[in-house]
Amino acid sequence: MVATIIDAPGVNLLYGENPLIYMRLTRSTSTGIRSSNLLLAAALIFGVLFLSVDACAQSSIALPIMPLPSSVTSGSGEFLVDGNFSVAFDGFVEPRLLRARQRFLDTLSRETGIPFTRETASKEAHFRIQSNGSSAAVQELGEEESYHLQVLPDGVRLTAANPLGVMHGLQTFLQLVHITPRGFAVSAMTVDDKPRFPWRGLMIDSARHFIPLPVIERNLDAMEAVKLNVFHWHLSENQGFRVESKVFPLLQEKGSDGLYYTQDQVRHIIDYARDRGIRVVPEFDMPGHTTAWFVGYPQLASGKGPYQIERHWGIFDPAMDPTRESTYQFLNTFIGEMAALFPDLYFHIGGDECNGKEWDANPRIQEFKKAHNLKDNAALQAYFSGRVQKLVASHHKVMEGWDEVLQPDTPKDVVIQSWRGRDSLLDAAKRGYRAMLSNGYYIDLNQSAEQHYLVDPLEGIADKLTPEQTANILGGEATMWSEFTTPEIIDSRIWPRTAAIAERLWSPQQTRDVESMYLRLAVIEQRLQYWGIQSQATSEQMLERMSGDPDPEALRVLASVVEPPKQYAREELREYTSMTPLNHLVDAVSPESETARRFGEICKRIVAGKASAQEWQTAHDWLVLWRDNDAKLQPVLAKSDITAELAPVSQSLHQVAEIGLQALEALHTGKAVSGDVQKQNLATLAAAGKPQAVLLLMVAPSVELLVKSAKMQ
Repeated sequence: MVATIIDAPGVNLLYGENPLIYMRLTRSTSTGIRSSNLLLAAALIFGVLFLSVDACAQSSIALPIMPLPSSVTSGSGEFLVDGNFSVAFDGFVEPRLLRARQRFLDTLSRETGIPFTRETASKEAHFRIQSNGSSAAVQELGEEESYHLQVLPDGVRLTAANPLGVMHGLQTFLQLVHITPRGFAVSAMTVDDKPRFPWRGLMIDSARHFIPLPVIERNLDAMEAVKLNVFHWHLSENQGFRVESKVFPLLQEKGSDGLYYTQDQVRHIIDYARDRGIRVVPEFDMPGHTTAWFVGYPQLASGKGPYQIERHWGIFDPAMDPTRESTYQFLNTFIGEMAALFPDLYFHIGGDECNGKEWDANPRIQEFKKAHNLKDNAALQAYFSGRVQKLVASHHKVMEGWDEVLQPDTPKDVVIQSWRGRDSLLDAAKRGYRAMLSNGYYIDLNQSAEQHYLVDPLEGIADKLTPEQTANILGGEATMWSEFTTPEIIDSRIWPRTAAIAERLWSPQQTRDVESMYLRLAVIEQRLQYWGIQSQATSEQMLERMSGDPDPEALRVLASVVEPPKQYAREELREYTSMTPLNHLVDAVSPESETARRFGEICKRIVAGKASAQEWQTAHDWLVLWRDNDAKLQPVLAKSDITAELAPVSQSLHQVAEIGLQALEALHTGKAVSGDVQKQNLATLAAAGKPQAVLLLMVAPSVELLVKSAKMQ
């Protein structure tokens, strides 16, 4: 039997005569279900459950990979991955392809525990790769990235126009490997795949908190795994200037606290990224967000100074002086130096959040505005951006900027990155500018994977654009701003949620099944460990460190149901600086509690009358676990100042669980609850739902749903 995937809700993939349902399994510990262990067993449980073909047609079954391919046709049988496995090239080969094969075999070895031969006679290899030629010497926007992957029981064939497609196909194969009764295997199938958008990026802010090279490297590895192809590197801020300038050395000597990348290190990252099919686009923000520039070169500023590296977060007044020719002379030399260092065609100049206060306070700048008929600061910034664009163009680069740079006379080749909303994206595309979306993909705001997943660059605007204008939408970027991110925790803030964004930018637009996404996201979170992403292990180490306990069971239970505050609420709850240690529970927990999410889904089914007996039991067991956990946790919280603040959070969980058990019993028996009791319970739940210790107790809203659904006297 053969089935073809057209990515849409309810799509099926048949493995030969039997469809495989990829089930979510849980692993229990003495503390109950741990959110970090809520995994999709996927191929690890091959054959656990088989359905008839008719039943399969009614099920939502998808490959346990991200992003989902454009088209998949299933075959019969499976290709075994054993100690005889080897890879050979037919036709074109280059050093980058040889290194890609090496990485592929290394990762496959970590997945399976099987050592593979690196060199083999070409005719003996059962996995054969054909690239029709090389890609551009400097990777370009819009290069061909499609691939064709055919898996048969007796061999695998991967073909692509160039190494970019080959690398994507290798990553798909790696995600398809699963355990079977015969060993590790990939089910027979044919995959024809290509990206929906040409610009699929991740921005990492290395300026507010410095991010060391090994962290950048492993995140590039993870980007390759989910087919992201642009690393946007934010390198200058009020809190630090992070790249060595040989022409203006005071930029890093006085503006970085000694934490910066040498030019050789930058070249290494560029080469490392290129090997993985990833472009590197640098960002040097201007005219605002520039305090660190002025520590070494105060003559660039609009104010009198003196200036020092900013330790706080927020929008600050210092800004470049757009009226002095010396400013543009400096920038011309600097941009020339950086343009030579970064080979990509695109050069990001920021342009966001310049409040203009230094300009308003400078009489000379005000006179300049009058003399040049610039009616306001937006017009003055447009003048500055226009001058900078000419400098960027003179060094054979294309300027990119945040949506503030979109002004009436902005040059048409400027690329607009929309962070404030879709209006600027629509405006840019209609006016003939190329643009990309980041609004909705701000992963530093701790929103759910579902929220990011359902944001589409074309949703709500496609019907307002002509086909030519629609082509101006290049894609999007996830943005990892680093106010509340350190090298230790950045992996957990980026992954696995960014894989959902990667799928949105790669897979067909109709791929929108949220439950399927979460099932597959659990697989990807586990598999990312093979690429060096250790978010689960890091969280566990942080719990052990803050508690001083090698097995902090009770703290782990609390951690599984709390999340960091959303949007920009954290900075309003407590004062933070760049020197504040990020080592509390809010830093250790995931941005999205999988336990709380699953509990919420069960509660919705309970109140809708659709829950199974097992789901009723799961909800009950969780509530009992949470109710009883406070008695175990309270005695150990006082051992550390870091954990002492969690006492009210733990008590709130106890109260919420007690109320939940009462509501669950009322719903189960049909017994009515008095209005006074319900009112009191809802007040307790409302209080529990507010931030405590800079944390959100994520099960409180679901218990509130149960309480409101119970009968009242």
